[in-house]
Amino acid sequence: MSSNSFSVNVVKTKPYLDQKPGTSGLRKKVKVFTQENYTENFVQSIFDAMPSPGAKDSTVVVGGDGRYYLSEAVQKIIKIAAANGVKKLIIGQNGILSTPSLSNIIRKRKASGGIVLTASHNPGGINYDFGIKYNVSNGGPAPENITDMIFTCSKSISEYKVADIPDVDLSKISIMKFGDFEIEIIDSVIEYVTMINEIFDFPLIKSFLQKHPDFKVLFDGLNGVTGPYGRSIFVEELGLPKSSIDQCVPLADFGGEHPDPNLTYAHKLVVNVEKNKIDLGAASDGDGDRNMIISHDWFVNPSDSVAVIADYAVEAIPYFKKSGLKGLARSMPTSASIDRVAEAHKVQLFEVPTGWKFFGNLMDAGKLSVCGEESFGTGSDHIREKDGLWAIIAWLNIIAHESLVQGKLVTIRSIMQKHFLKYGRNYFSRYDYEEVDSDAANRMYSELKAKMSSELVGQSFGSEKLTIAKADDFEYTDPIDKSVSKNQGLRIIFKDGSRIIVRLSGTGSSGATIRLYYEMYEDREDMLMMDTQEALKPLIDISLKITKLEEHTGRKEPTVIT
Repeated sequence: MSSNSFSVNVVKTKPYLDQKPGTSGLRKKVKVFTQENYTENFVQSIFDAMPSPGAKDSTVVVGGDGRYYLSEAVQKIIKIAAANGVKKLIIGQNGILSTPSLSNIIRKRKASGGIVLTASHNPGGINYDFGIKYNVSNGGPAPENITDMIFTCSKSISEYKVADIPDVDLSKISIMKFGDFEIEIIDSVIEYVTMINEIFDFPLIKSFLQKHPDFKVLFDGLNGVTGPYGRSIFVEELGLPKSSIDQCVPLADFGGEHPDPNLTYAHKLVVNVEKNKIDLGAASDGDGDRNMIISHDWFVNPSDSVAVIADYAVEAIPYFKKSGLKGLARSMPTSASIDRVAEAHKVQLFEVPTGWKFFGNLMDAGKLSVCGEESFGTGSDHIREKDGLWAIIAWLNIIAHESLVQGKLVTIRSIMQKHFLKYGRNYFSRYDYEEVDSDAANRMYSELKAKMSSELVGQSFGSEKLTIAKADDFEYTDPIDKSVSKNQGLRIIFKDGSRIIVRLSGTGSSGATIRLYYEMYEDREDMLMMDTQEALKPLIDISLKITKLEEHTGRKEPTVIT
């Protein structure tokens, strides 16, 4: 026996060369993770790459979204953590923690970091996806220097360490000790709900719901991790009827559905909102960091959603009344709607690459309060991850506040119309072409990149305003640590500010995903409430001509339009 009251076995292994973490960790099919030593190699590489002072004597938070293979992965992590000298693991009950909740616990407990077991919005089940992500001590995703180190370790690994301890009962809230090694199983929901209560005006929201009993709310958990959180907040805290929540039991295969809160994959919510005349419909994704806001007569584009939240933040939400608005930010492909809010509130606007970790440095430096990505991610400096339920409660708080100010019930549509009249409207849409042949996608992207500045600039498409003024590959210098991120997406910018963005996504588990983003600004009052696809049709036609997407890939239609 070792001094830790358990023996440590050293297992010989061979490296896998495909364990490079993407923007949100390592995502692969379950059958990849269940290969011999595949999961063990990657977990050992995380502990080997942990920033100073390293894994020994550290506290690490562990949890995931309930998808298939979660329990087995947690047991492996426990044994490898113990063998590597980790002092304590904090694990969600049944291995479950939403990504925002895990970030909150890292920060609240001053943990060294966390291991998030999720493939986010990707489908789950034995034939689908699993993922492992490492979060650092600020609660946010590991920056590139650490994910690069994890990858380096994974390519040269020859052995991993595993403690000879039994599997742990994850179902009971408890504290267990094996020598000096401690495991604490915690309630997955309670600490997050406490945090949310401290951020928003729950007395105002409750009063609003009591005053307007006909105001209908429907939250769809998409059979993901946020189901229990949604039940606790909407039914137990706010007193809404049980009919206000749907699909709120986490399932290992998400009920056979794709747990992505958009108009395509959250189709059941879209139908129910329309059918039952729901005033605030909302969904979150598999691990709880994304959100969708919809009503029976309006879909809130994620780019507009973060702009509205930012605009009302100090006025309506107690957290920001106290802290003020330090700055705003968006990912590069996200529309410039929030830019106009930043200008009006006289705060700095940051445009960063896709990936939530880029917001973290700004938040830690006290320069950023509210931020968002067009990919249904919205959040603030309360944690270092995007937070789906936070965004949903923010909208409920804003509706309650605006209804009190106006002395009548306001709708999502009326809030958006007021916003557009004040700031103008950035029509925006994203077309995803999923599981495209990787070679074809890379060929299309490379050819477009080669002609960006030399051939495209100056080209005109029917009018002066649709003349290309700038074409480049977005590059970002972090204003805090001065790190440089290159090759972040191809931007085609027209003279009137309209944009076409082309990116290859790194969040899928197979093939390539081509993403085309379209944005057009309009401030004429009679043109503010048009159909989005109709408004953007000229840009869509131009993009297909420039990229030759169908010629390269054979795809005539996108998989998903948002």
